[in-house]
Amino acid sequence: MSKLEEEIARRRTFAIISHPDAGKTTLTEKLLLYGGAIHLAGSVKARRAARHATSDWMEMEKERGISVTSSVLQFDYEGKRINLLDTPGHVDFSEDTYRTLIAADSAVMLLDNRRGVETQTRKLFDVCRRRRLPIFTFVNKCDRAGEDPLKLLDDVQEELGIDVYPMTWPILRGNDFLGVYDRQDGKILLFAKGEDHGQTRIAEEEAELGSDALRTLLGEQAHDRLAEEIELLDLAGADFDKDAFLRGEVTPAFFGSALTNFGVEPFLRSFLSLAPEPPPREAEERTVEPTEPSFSGFVFKIQANMDPRHRDRIAFVRICSGRFEGGMSVRHIRSGKPIRLSAPQQVMARSREAMEEAYAGDVVGIHDRGSLRVGDSLSENGDLEYAGIPRFSPEHFARVEVPDPLRRKHLDKGLRQLSEEGAAQVFYSEGLAGPAPIVGAVGQLQFDVLLHRLEHEYGVTASLERMPFRHARWVEGSEEAVRRVAQGFGRAQVSDARGRPMILFDSEWNLRNTVNDETDVVFHDVAP
Repeated sequence: MSKLEEEIARRRTFAIISHPDAGKTTLTEKLLLYGGAIHLAGSVKARRAARHATSDWMEMEKERGISVTSSVLQFDYEGKRINLLDTPGHVDFSEDTYRTLIAADSAVMLLDNRRGVETQTRKLFDVCRRRRLPIFTFVNKCDRAGEDPLKLLDDVQEELGIDVYPMTWPILRGNDFLGVYDRQDGKILLFAKGEDHGQTRIAEEEAELGSDALRTLLGEQAHDRLAEEIELLDLAGADFDKDAFLRGEVTPAFFGSALTNFGVEPFLRSFLSLAPEPPPREAEERTVEPTEPSFSGFVFKIQANMDPRHRDRIAFVRICSGRFEGGMSVRHIRSGKPIRLSAPQQVMARSREAMEEAYAGDVVGIHDRGSLRVGDSLSENGDLEYAGIPRFSPEHFARVEVPDPLRRKHLDKGLRQLSEEGAAQVFYSEGLAGPAPIVGAVGQLQFDVLLHRLEHEYGVTASLERMPFRHARWVEGSEEAVRRVAQGFGRAQVSDARGRPMILFDSEWNLRNTVNDETDVVFHDVAP
């Protein structure tokens, strides 16, 4: 096996998806802790404490205790290079999550042990299923009383239509979560609760089912119930089918508590043995194998002002094939021009280190002066173009107003950069003083983030005037036809940041009737 093949074979790139408050940021921290990337896990609950979660690096994330942007976190564990793509759990930032899932090779679906499958979980699972991503399931918060484990897994199978294979099983004494039974090696792992609220690794001890020590620890009744549950699991179905897992047809399930670290390391070990290596990727021209020697990749995220002292702009590139090295020249497919990828960064949320090389499966941060956009393809050899990343139609719209007209240039720059990184979508309508900016968002909280970042990163104090529209569609047709359709009741015409015409609608009923009735105009829910 060549050096290139060896390096690619040890890459694992995945995203964590969940409903808000399922504990995703906490689990991310603990994976970093066990991977040796950090030595002290941040306190996610106690936001007044000195430490915060590594993945929540924005000031607004620290203030509110939520994740509002995707983070890229890289670390090594047991010889594997792990690229962890942390995503926002809040539904208002689901578009950022959708983009990140395109860069992932597998996903971890995190469930709250009291709530099971929730609305946002279903939406994100559907995205994974469309991409046929292998999915792991981690049932979190088992340190507190929750639903019966069998019922939780039955709900996953029934609601999501995917088979479930429990890899670990919770060991309970009443409501006390003591450990897990690892079905892969038949071991019982008991955990010792630490005194530092999960900031450091915990000790684990092996025990034998049926042993006097385990009977004494659990009590006769709890021990016999555990033995019955394990026997039931063994009788219930066939062995784990890894090929079906890789096709996205079965999900291995794990139980644990990210807060106390119980069950985190057994999950991480199983993850490394099951998660896929970087797979082939479909380009417009052909299928691209990761082991092809020539570099290729695509931009799935852009983040401005990660370093507030330098007002920089970083493009996150998922490498799809070959070897990347700093300073290499590649073809920027959209423009057809060569571009030099200078000063590449290995990323750990906001922290970055200069790197010399990376391989297919890795995510690298590239300094960008404004030439790159989300969805752009880069190729060292030929015109390999990966499928674009769609923008979703916003559901909230507002005019941007700035009291100080002297800050208009700063506003335009801020809106352009925030739009390019996907924080919001920007449209323009013709007014008496020229094009007036309108922002569109999938969720209300995106507006709060937009105003916060305009003020703190671009020095612009702005306000928003809400508009009554709930849907938008790109349109194709003659100028006269587009103008006529847009003049209907409850509609308005705007242009997107690239000058493409769009029509806004005040209701789904208005949108549906217009699309059905108007044959002179073609409507698109993603950019044509």
